[in-house]
Amino acid sequence: MKTSLKSLVGSIALCAAAFATAQPVPIFGLVELSGTGATSGSNFDNGVKLAVKEINASGGILGRKVNYLSMDTQSNPGVAKALAQKAVDQEAYVVMGPVFSGSIMVSMAETRRAEIPNFTGGEAASITQQGNPYVFRTSFTQATAMPKVALYIRDTVKAKTVDVIYVNNDFGKGGLDLIKKELEARGVKVANSISTEPGQVDFSSPVLKAKQSGSDAVFVYSNEEESARALRELRKQGYAKPIIGETVLTSQKVIELAGEAANGAVAHVGLTADAPQPLIKKFSDAFQAEYKVKSDHNGLKGYSGMYIVKAVTEKVGKFDPKAFAAAMKGVSLSVKDHPGILMDVSFDQNGDLDRESYMTKVENSKQVISAVLPPIGRK
Repeated sequence: MKTSLKSLVGSIALCAAAFATAQPVPIFGLVELSGTGATSGSNFDNGVKLAVKEINASGGILGRKVNYLSMDTQSNPGVAKALAQKAVDQEAYVVMGPVFSGSIMVSMAETRRAEIPNFTGGEAASITQQGNPYVFRTSFTQATAMPKVALYIRDTVKAKTVDVIYVNNDFGKGGLDLIKKELEARGVKVANSISTEPGQVDFSSPVLKAKQSGSDAVFVYSNEEESARALRELRKQGYAKPIIGETVLTSQKVIELAGEAANGAVAHVGLTADAPQPLIKKFSDAFQAEYKVKSDHNGLKGYSGMYIVKAVTEKVGKFDPKAFAAAMKGVSLSVKDHPGILMDVSFDQNGDLDRESYMTKVENSKQVISAVLPPIGRK
């Protein structure tokens, strides 16, 4: 028994020594830590960092520690492109981010050229329509989310006409095109497409247009700060019709910024810290303990994305970026085998994912789950 115990202790010591001396795995984050995307990027980055901390504490990936370095894109596509090249030069194994669609559309050319897997929080459908075999999502594409929103507007809201207030960037224009397509395919007319600018402060004119139009509802599709300003102005002007969005509109940051004006807003979300699932609650509690704030959907994107990196690397059995990218095509991962991914998930050949999602409503300044929607593949 003593010899056996001594051998066990020796084996543990050897494993610990090997982990300590093995070359770290370089993973880089291209994230919006300042500028108009600071809320999204900071949450995404913190989610990745929390996952890395847990992964390293449990022995790393294939016995190697993860060395994660986040770099600020300043919410600027040109800066994101330059930082992607920097990550390539430093031989990144995987790149996480950017979150903004306009930035990943530019920066992913660099990671593709170097054949480095690149996970993004961007939702514009065009990201994975480029045929880039190295780009993978951490959230739904607009092409997956908008049909669910359109069905809700037609079947639950029973709207015949809708106004769309959208942000004039790649994210917003892509969302506008797809929500119009999906609504019109279901017999719902988009009466007004109301453009706003990134960072816009005054929403009195866009809201007035929606209020005076006579449409049955308004669909708001913008970034966190702008969505909160739109909600405050809608309430200020006494807009009493349904206010609907996708992911951002009922997110934690928007609720914090909009206050009581967020009450009643409805949105489809692919990820939420308020989901009634033990693993997500465990993540939410850990995130709050680590950063003293509640995570929004971007925190879950970064966290689950990093655990997907771990799961697929272990499936490949080695650190080979090309083999990793190939293994991502058509992969299905379960929380039973990989709890850190938080929800069962599958990827198609384009890098788009499929999993459960939720309809949410803000009540008493809290996001409440009103329905759990199955993955598209199970419909």
